Amino acid sequence: MRFSCDVVGAEFLETAPWRFRASAELPVSADEAFEVLEDAASWPKWLRGVRHVEWTSPKPFGVGTTRTVKAAGAKFHEHFFRWEPGRRFTFYVLASEGPVRIFRALAEDYLLEPTAHGSVFTYSVALTPSRFLRAGGPLVKWLMRRAFEGAPRGLARYAAKRR
Repeated sequence: MRFSCDVVGAEFLETAPWRFRASAELPVSADEAFEVLEDAASWPKWLRGVRHVEWTSPKPFGVGTTRTVKAAGAKFHEHFFRWEPGRRFTFYVLASEGPVRIFRALAEDYLLEPTAHGSVFTYSVALTPSRFLRAGGPLVKWLMRRAFEGAPRGLARYAAKRR
């Protein structure tokens, strides 16, 4: 089934009922890390659960870009509302497809900041869970936190292998 999601903005990252944030140091520059994030084929290699990423807008990417992400048991249609090459992008999910609705709204922010030895990647996820997800209680929230916290570490490992 296809479920429409609420359109949200940057403020949602600070006000959503469920928020997750994790960071990792990367052994590559912010520009190099951004290239990895733009590479659809790389996502399944560093982000657990992602099966396929497809940009559904032509290059050059920017505000208004769309893409589709297939993950374990679901498909997400995303709309980018912030795009700062070499530094940051942010999107919200327009719609999800799967057997059940898992959230009413979801936004993700990918921030890269330069350091003396590479960059720091900060990954933020904000969502309004569905009743189905809330029914799982604290255990589901804990499992989601663990999954999201693994993303920056996965990108760091992948970036190190590419060097």
